[in-house]
This record gives sequence, structure tokens and C-alpha cells, in this order.
Amino acid sequence: MTGSRIPRLRWTIIALFVGAMVLNYLARAVLGVAAPTILSEQEISSAQYGWITGAFQLGVMLQPLAGWLLDGAGLRIGFAICAAAWSLITMAHVFASGWLGFAALRGLLGLAEGSAQPAGQKLVAEWFPARERGLAGGIYNIGASFGAVIAPPLVAWAVLTQSWRLAFVVAGGLGLVWVAIWLFWYQTPASHRALSPVERDHIAAGQEARLADAGARPSIPALLRRRDLWGIALPRLLADPVWGMLSFWLPLYLARVRGFDLAQIAMFAWLPFLAADLGCLFGPAVAALLHRRGVALIDARRWAFTLGAVMMTGMAFVGVATNPYAAIALLCLGGFAHQTLSVTVITMASDLFRRGEVATAAGLAGLAGNLGVLVFSVTLGGMVDRVGYEPFFILLGVLDLVGAALLWTLVRKPR
Repeated sequence: MTGSRIPRLRWTIIALFVGAMVLNYLARAVLGVAAPTILSEQEISSAQYGWITGAFQLGVMLQPLAGWLLDGAGLRIGFAICAAAWSLITMAHVFASGWLGFAALRGLLGLAEGSAQPAGQKLVAEWFPARERGLAGGIYNIGASFGAVIAPPLVAWAVLTQSWRLAFVVAGGLGLVWVAIWLFWYQTPASHRALSPVERDHIAAGQEARLADAGARPSIPALLRRRDLWGIALPRLLADPVWGMLSFWLPLYLARVRGFDLAQIAMFAWLPFLAADLGCLFGPAVAALLHRRGVALIDARRWAFTLGAVMMTGMAFVGVATNPYAAIALLCLGGFAHQTLSVTVITMASDLFRRGEVATAAGLAGLAGNLGVLVFSVTLGGMVDRVGYEPFFILLGVLDLVGAALLWTLVRKPR
């Protein structure tokens, strides 16, 4: 690495992390898009597919361990290990056979991929002053949506060119390339030789003194005793099933209920994720606008979450929409609303916890979110053939209103 200074280096760091999020969510989204083909070829039932997606969520629920690793080993090495692991596991999907084989690989994939959100929050906490964290968090979460945008055309291309297995090879191979770039470029602000003294001072001046690293390893039992942790974890428990529906079940819904073929799925299944990209920027923009007008930062984030929860009620009408394109439009609203509120509550981990514990705290909140996806996905898989999708869309439309109430009740504004 050269000793030359690069202006606004922190934004190149977040841009590099966007690439990780794109590949992280591409790797997990490929299965959902390929599900109609794989389930037919492998003779996997809806209930078995529910357990396959559930195995992934069980793996991701170990986010606190990933966060603890990242807080201890540091982002550069710790996250490189995790990214390399999920890339290799993604490529190993070409050897999967039967629902148990897929479930085992998905569990391992979730374990490795669960590092992404804790890593993102740790990076934002270290590299950005408080007033820029919302925007930085929104930008890197665009990668999550964009990875899901890429998945439908990639799977369609792979199936038409060779088979669904090719999509897993491409997604995993790109991840290994990214790891090499990460190891070359990433360092902490304290040791990055391309960071100018002016920018280093800008970052340090915007950090809250109360969140400075205390030097001790984070204590999970101590974090679990804090109201603030439950204040961001429980809303994620209720919010994240929407993302599970869009990532894992939307292609099956479009194929089995709306009658879409693979070409139509490739044409429309990415649209809710494009809308989600806009939500990634909208939520932080709302919070920033309110903060500039004198609203306390924590309250500004809570109002942004609440606005997203109100918009999410449109999701309740997806199942009863008679026009399939109206259903797609409502799903797009759901994607936009979800990322509006999700990015907001995820970012709050860096507002409430010390630098040395933020990844662990974000991991614990992520555990709650993925527990919600697990319960929802397994329940949906076991019941959808009997009751259809409509009750689940209604449930998704109202859960975030409860989450907003919990966010206002449990999280305390810093003094």
C-alpha cells in the first residue's frame, strides 16, 4: 500500500464494503430464484423447502459469535475469513442433492454470511462521524438489495446456458476475488496510510466520547441486560420476515400463484429489491432531515422507522390484489418500506453501543431478526399448501407497527 493520501478515503472503504454486501446477498438469493427449478428437479416439497430456508436462518442466528470474532480479531482478517468461507460454501452447492444436502449447506452458508451486518456496523462506527452513519449504513445496505436484484437474471442466464449450478459457481467465485481486494485495501483509520490527517481528525471529532472503546472484550450477558439491545432486537424480530419472504419465497409465489414462468420471474422478481435500494437511502434521509431540524438523533431514527412501518401496511393487500402487476407494485412498496425501517434500526447499534461492542450488539440484534425469519419461513412452508399466501402477507403488513411501538418504548435516548 502506498503512502499517498486519498481524499474522502472513508467513502472508498464503504464502497468496497458495498461490494461485500452485493456478493453476500447474491449468494443467499440464488437459491430462492432457482427454487422453482430445483424443487421440481430434486422433488423437494414446500415443507422441506421451508426447512432448507430455516437451516440458513439457524446459521445466520449465530451472528453474535461472528460479531464477537470481529470485535476481537478486527475487521480486516476476521471478515476476510468469513467472506472466503461463504464464497466456498456457495460454490459447494453444485454438489447438493436432496433437501437434507441443501439444508446442510444453507446452515453453513448462514453461519458465514451472518458476519456481514455486524461487520458493516463496526466499519461504520469506526470510519464515520455520528452525523454520517445513517447515510453510510444506507449505502452499504444498498448492496444487500442489489445482490438480490442481480440474482434473477443470473439464474435465468445460468439455466439457459448450462444449469442452476453455474449461478452458484459464479456467485462464489466473485466472492473470492473480493476477499483479495479487501485484504489489500482495508485497514483501520488508525493505521491506514492513505488516510489524510485532516480526514482522520474529521472522523475523530464526530465520534461520541461515551462510545469510545473501553478496551475490554464485549460481554454478551451484560449486553443482554440492556434495554437498548432489546429495543433494537425485538423490532428486527418482527421486521426481518419481510426480507425472508422476498428473498426465499417470492419466486415460488410468482410461479405457483401468479403463473409466472422463469423469464417473467427474471423480469419482475428483482423490482422489489430495486425499490428496497431506494428505501436504503430514504430512511437515513428522513432521519437526517429531522435531526437537522432539531429532533434528537435517536428520536429522528425512531420516526423514520415508524414511517416505514406505516408504509408496510400496503403489504397486507398483496394476496388479494387481482392484477398480478398490482401485486408486484405492492411488493415493491413492501421492499421500499422494509429497507426504510430496517436500515434505520440496524444503524442504531452504532448510536447506542461502544466501538468495541458494536459488532456483538449488532450480531445479537441480527440473531433476533433471523429468528423471526426462521419461524416465519418454517411456518409458511408447513401451512402454505393448505391456507395459501394471503394470511402471511396480512401478518407482514402489521408486524412492523408493533415493532415501532417497541422501539419507542424500550430504547432510551443517551444523556
